[in-house]
Amino acid sequence: MGSFWGVTALATVDKGFQFRGDLAETTLPEILNTIDRFQVPGVIEAARGAVVKHVYIREGSVVHATSSDRNDSLGSFLLRSGRLTREQYAATMSVRERSEKRYGVLLVEGGLLSPAEIYDSIRQHVKAIVWSLFYWQDGRLSFSIGVPPEDEQVRVQLPMRQVVLQGIKQAPSARALVARLGRRETVFAPAYQTEGLIELALDADDYRLLGLVDGRRTLYKICTEGPRSAADNAKLMYAFHVLQLIRKVQVEENGPEDRRAGERSGAIKIRFKTPGDRFPG
Repeated sequence: MGSFWGVTALATVDKGFQFRGDLAETTLPEILNTIDRFQVPGVIEAARGAVVKHVYIREGSVVHATSSDRNDSLGSFLLRSGRLTREQYAATMSVRERSEKRYGVLLVEGGLLSPAEIYDSIRQHVKAIVWSLFYWQDGRLSFSIGVPPEDEQVRVQLPMRQVVLQGIKQAPSARALVARLGRRETVFAPAYQTEGLIELALDADDYRLLGLVDGRRTLYKICTEGPRSAADNAKLMYAFHVLQLIRKVQVEENGPEDRRAGERSGAIKIRFKTPGDRFPG
C-alpha cells in the first residue's frame, strides 16, 4: 500500500487524523482491508466530479452510507428494485419535500412498506452505494478517523471483510485488479484458517477456487481451471490476496510441470469478458 494507507501509518495515527489518497494509486479493497485490520472507526469520503459518497465504519463493519447522487437515493433504489411503483414514488417524494421526516418513516407511516421491509431495503441500499465505489478506478478519497456521530439514520451491520469480498466480485473489470497480483506464472500458497472462511461466508465456488491454491499451481492455471470464468476467477484471487487468505511464494517452489507452464506462458493469453482485458504479460 502507499504511504497514506500503509500498516505503520494506520497503527500510529491519533484520533481525528485524516488520510487523503487517490483511487488511481491505491484500490478501495486494500484501503478497506487496512482499516479493518486495525479496527479503526471513521468515515470514508470518496469524490469524483460533483458526486460525493460517504461510508461510515464502526467496530469492523460498514454501518451506513450516503451519496450526493440523486440516482443513489433510497427512493430511486426502491423504484429500481420494484418495491415502489412510479406512482407511489412520485407521491411519496412530493410528501417528502414538504416533510422533515425521513423517507423510510414516511413509507412505514403511509402503509406502503413494513418496518422489516424498510430495514431490509436500507441494508440493500447501503450495499449498493458501497459497491458502486468498486466501479471507480479514479477519484479523491479521504478517511477521517474517529467514531461516526450518532444521528437518526438507521444503522446496519455489514462485516467489512464480506464487503471487500462481495465488492471485488462485482467489480466490472478484472484487468486492473489482476495486474496487482503479479505475472501469470506467479504462485500462491494458502494462508487461511477455516474459521475465517466461515466468517467470510464463502460460497461453494469461492471455496473450490481457493482449494486450487496449493503453492504449486500458477496464477494462470488457477484462473483457467477454476469454477467460474477466467475473469471472475482472477477477481476472486485478488480478493483472496487482499484478505490475506493466500500469499505469494517463490517460483522456484513450483513443481516441474508448473515451471514448464511458466516458461511457455509468454505465448498464452487469457481473454476476459471485457473487450481488451488480458492477463498482464
